[in-house]
Amino acid sequence: MDTGRMRIDFDPAAMSRVEFYRLLTATVVPRPIAWVSTVDGDGTPNLAPHSFFTISSVAPPVVQFTSVGRKDSLRNVEATGQFVVNFAPEPLHAQINGTATNFPPGVSEFDQAGLATEPSLRVKPPRVALSPVALECELHSTLGIGDSTVVFGRVVHAVVSDEVMVDGHPEITRLRPLSRLGKDEWGTLAEPRELGRVPYTGGA
Repeated sequence: MDTGRMRIDFDPAAMSRVEFYRLLTATVVPRPIAWVSTVDGDGTPNLAPHSFFTISSVAPPVVQFTSVGRKDSLRNVEATGQFVVNFAPEPLHAQINGTATNFPPGVSEFDQAGLATEPSLRVKPPRVALSPVALECELHSTLGIGDSTVVFGRVVHAVVSDEVMVDGHPEITRLRPLSRLGKDEWGTLAEPRELGRVPYTGGA
């Protein structure tokens, strides 16, 4: 069926890495942010946002984030086998963006962004004290793909602030998640919609 709409074709093989990166990150949106805390071999904490992030498995509970290039988060996870995914809430927008700065190794983004830490229960990397949710992870595995490395972490402990809980469940309007869009754009929470799945009622 002819809709009358014009489409523009893009060939990744004919485009530069940066050009196609910009297309991908502008169309795969919104992307949740894994605010990953790690420690290096000397125990210096590191904190960085990663917007290539999702759940990999529920049983066992595994989350994943992708390091584009060899960043401190990846090097620290490889060295220690541990990391924490801190929830990225809208009120901490400036601090989250600040921890994306390419500081040299050995510099703590916690200190640079003025963020307080709190000790984790099961792993060595600290949690972001003001983050409402933290997933403490042990390294499950890594997978190298081109210029990137996918990091899989088994969640060994989770903690949620009681301030964002309603009837025993994290409430989205209290969490206020921040997400990444294209260019230098960030996404914030719009009005949530509820729509249950439609069960199949037909015959076999």
